[in-house]
Amino acid sequence: MIHNFLIFSFYYLLILVSVLGYGLFFLKLLNININNNNFGYVGLFGVYVLIIYSYISNIVIAHSELHNLLILFLGITAFILIITKNFLIYKKESILTFIVFILLFCSLFQFKNHDDFTYYHFPYTYYLTQQSLYIGVGQFNHGFRTPSSIFYINSLFYLPFAKFYLLNFFSVLILGFANIVLLKKIHSYFISFTFKKEKINFTNFLSLLSFTFLNIFFYRISEYGTDRAAMILVILLIIELLNFTYITKIKKIDLFYVYMLGAIIISLKAFYILYLVFIIPLFIHILKQNQNYLETIKILFLNKYFILFLTLLFFVLFTYFINTGCIIYPLYFTCFESISWGIPLLEVNQMNNWYELWSKGGAAPNFRIENPEEYIKNFNWVNNWINNYFLNKVSDFIFGLILLVGIVSLFFREAFFSKKKIEINQNTYLVYIIILILGFEWFYNHPALRYGGYHIIALLLFIPIATKLGASNVILKKYTKNTFILISITIFVFVGRNLNRINKEIEFYNYEPLKTTFYSIDNNNFRIQEQMDQLINEYHECQNKTGECTTSNKVKKIYGKIIFKN
Repeated sequence: MIHNFLIFSFYYLLILVSVLGYGLFFLKLLNININNNNFGYVGLFGVYVLIIYSYISNIVIAHSELHNLLILFLGITAFILIITKNFLIYKKESILTFIVFILLFCSLFQFKNHDDFTYYHFPYTYYLTQQSLYIGVGQFNHGFRTPSSIFYINSLFYLPFAKFYLLNFFSVLILGFANIVLLKKIHSYFISFTFKKEKINFTNFLSLLSFTFLNIFFYRISEYGTDRAAMILVILLIIELLNFTYITKIKKIDLFYVYMLGAIIISLKAFYILYLVFIIPLFIHILKQNQNYLETIKILFLNKYFILFLTLLFFVLFTYFINTGCIIYPLYFTCFESISWGIPLLEVNQMNNWYELWSKGGAAPNFRIENPEEYIKNFNWVNNWINNYFLNKVSDFIFGLILLVGIVSLFFREAFFSKKKIEINQNTYLVYIIILILGFEWFYNHPALRYGGYHIIALLLFIPIATKLGASNVILKKYTKNTFILISITIFVFVGRNLNRINKEIEFYNYEPLKTTFYSIDNNNFRIQEQMDQLINEYHECQNKTGECTTSNKVKKIYGKIIFKN
């Protein structure tokens, strides 16, 4: 039915406008003036605001259709009021934003989502739309023990007529807003739609490499999960950290991007809390400028941006604790098994080992290696990992990266083969060393590309190449011409690969994107909600009976909140 397509398209536009509306409104409310009214960061801040709201609101209310419709309407209202009042200021930003998201639209058409979507992404998000906070939901599913902010913000897209068929819109928002940020960093033309004289440096080339990489390698929105969205934002974070090299006097407003990106990244996947280590090069760079430790600490931590960072971090850790009894699951030393809903430490350790076993190629849906505890120790797993994972996934990925870098370098071959001396800032060295350390941590503990490998390998290759290209005085006219060609090729590849994917889904699944536009859903997606409802119904029935009730061993109620006991 064609009305499915119209509903899908209509909500795509409304959600985009609403997110931008929240970004614009709260930037004004908090008196945050971002550079060049960058709608990429306006949109990401809107995402940030909605993530915080979704965590807070779900403590007391379910994200029902009516609730979400009100939230959507308020965001749209804010956008219209602010844009109409400042139309000339935001006109060009709006045009660029809508062009980007129109080009991304084809990526949302999908019949089948990734396997984790049915396993826990959809069940968790759907649970948030049906009731307010339950305590101890980690008992139902391993995925419920590692909640992500993607579930919380997607639960706000549970809307009339579309129901639960928009629960993957978050991923395209992240890719779209990241693209806008990168385009503006690639060339000033995307800031003003006019050519300006500018000095081309390595962050321009790093942004160009990142733009082509993200849109060619991460073209399948259905595969994003919680991982790829975080990786996209990590790349933006690294570019912002390296960009500090060119800021002669860092101000508190310059930290806004770092803290906002850092907060969203950690909220998507808690193990990215390791990336707090990037505060070290930031601290050293600011200290080098003012030569005063106390002043450096004030600049870094005594500001509203750091408070916003801590706010989201608090709710992320609070949710982990409420779900599992652990502050960060599955780190056993952060767990409290003595509380009624706490996951036993033995089970926490077993799950941690399972994640490690899986990522090291020791397990798959249809097999499990013998003696897994011995297998994951030290480097016992390396040979098997190389044969079963590196040689068919990592090697192909690296080959693809080399090909991409080769094509970009070919367009700027004069700069690539230039013998001009390369001057590397200390801040760049330090950031690169930290990425290397994080790369070793990734390889030693969880060497699967989806667990943080894609962006680390890409950045380790991109940063030296971008530094080399940026060291030469590239002629602006040639840079402009070549970047437009590369961006055009990237867009063509992105759209072409998605159209080819849709065509395959039409042939294989009999998918009808213009009639049955929404992705496929079966009853298995609702199994956990049904288990919850059954236990709660049994609990309420028990309250009206006398004598012993077995459900009381599984469910209790304190201060009006349901607790699922271990």
